[in-house]
Amino acid sequence: MTLATGMGALLWRRPGLRSAALLSLPALWFLLFYLAALAAMFVSSLHTVDELSGQIQPGWTLDNFRQLMTGWTYGRIALRTVGIAAAVTITDALLAWPFAYVMARHAGPRLRAVLMALVMLPLWSSYLARVYAWRLILAHDGALNWALHGLGLPGASIGYSNWAMWIVFSYLWLPFMILPLFASLERIPPSLLEASSDLGAAEWRSFRRVIVPLALPGLVAGSIFTFSLTLGDYITPLLVGGPGSDFIGNVVYVNVGVSNNIPFAAAFALLPLLVMAGYLLVARRMGAFDAL
Repeated sequence: MTLATGMGALLWRRPGLRSAALLSLPALWFLLFYLAALAAMFVSSLHTVDELSGQIQPGWTLDNFRQLMTGWTYGRIALRTVGIAAAVTITDALLAWPFAYVMARHAGPRLRAVLMALVMLPLWSSYLARVYAWRLILAHDGALNWALHGLGLPGASIGYSNWAMWIVFSYLWLPFMILPLFASLERIPPSLLEASSDLGAAEWRSFRRVIVPLALPGLVAGSIFTFSLTLGDYITPLLVGGPGSDFIGNVVYVNVGVSNNIPFAAAFALLPLLVMAGYLLVARRMGAFDAL
């Protein structure tokens, strides 16, 4: 018996060992390149930068965290980031519901394929191309104001503002909300709706008591994408945001690439990780991972 044959027989008799062998390489990758990177970032946040030489001074201090909690400058940036991420998530949820519902419950195979193509089509183009397109639309002399002036209405004047970021983010991440919600709605057995109707429930009540609870994990799963992608972005605020529109990512970028204050950037970058950790714990309790 060869070594390969013996190993194959051993793995066949022990399913647990076979699963461990399959997962060993991904687990090693996860430990070395993700958890180790997070640990290195946390350790870096405890270091300082020498004011004269600009060199990083290893140590164990909480000065960077104290600086974050001093005044309202960084607090406002953190609240703006989390607030717009929440607003984008709610907006995409409201926009995705009717689209995903029609796609899953009413559209035929041909119409469903067309609608799915429309959802996926924006993802086939460059992220920067889509952001710059919206920048041209929302600019002072852009397509939006041109259309409003043509109708005899005043200009919107929302370019380079928090409103512009909200609109652009909602457009960018909408497909990531539609797809998991569609998957949840499609998995709802028609027999449940028939049973609800046979028991005398009206269509609206069946939607509220049957469809919404069963599709909620897909909605929460989509919110993980929209919330986390907005929370960690810094390019869209840089391109379409105006004065006072900085996100946490912008502060991290400036401190890494301009100020060379990596310890402070690492300390501030831990905040989105903590926010997302709490968000994922809530999403897990709501069964969101079952819809991924």
